[in-house]
Amino acid sequence: MLVLLAGIFVVHIATVIMLFVSTIANVWLVSQSGNASDGLWKGCEADFCNKTLPFVHDVPTDALKSVQAFMILSIIFSVISLVVFVFQLFTMEKGNRFILSGATMLVCWLCIMIGASVYTNHYANGSRTTFGGQTSHHGYCFILTWICFCFSFITGVVYLVLRKK
Repeated sequence: MLVLLAGIFVVHIATVIMLFVSTIANVWLVSQSGNASDGLWKGCEADFCNKTLPFVHDVPTDALKSVQAFMILSIIFSVISLVVFVFQLFTMEKGNRFILSGATMLVCWLCIMIGASVYTNHYANGSRTTFGGQTSHHGYCFILTWICFCFSFITGVVYLVLRKK
């Protein structure tokens, strides 16, 4: 049981770190040549990030702002879930389930799903040109977000099933 608790705690910490990285870094969409990238906050060319929103003309800024909001909410709920888990670990009676931390992590999962889905809806077309006529592909932040989506779901379900012994 202790190994399971330690393992789920490590996965939760990794999820929080990956959520921070994927939200902060500006590598959600990368040009085919690799010298330009766009993130949630700024656009970068040749390692110099100077383009501010809106940097994509054919996508409404409301979509990008909703992705920003849901990614920030997912970070907040993930951190709250981690704090609640540690609090429950030391204060909860034996035999009870980690329902509050599991529910909070599933809300984090829902926020990641909505944010990543909105982004995927507006940026999934690989033939879309955004970098001076070059085609683009998804960057590592986009991939990290979907990995966090899976990890947060697994963590939330394990918290709901897990009993304190």
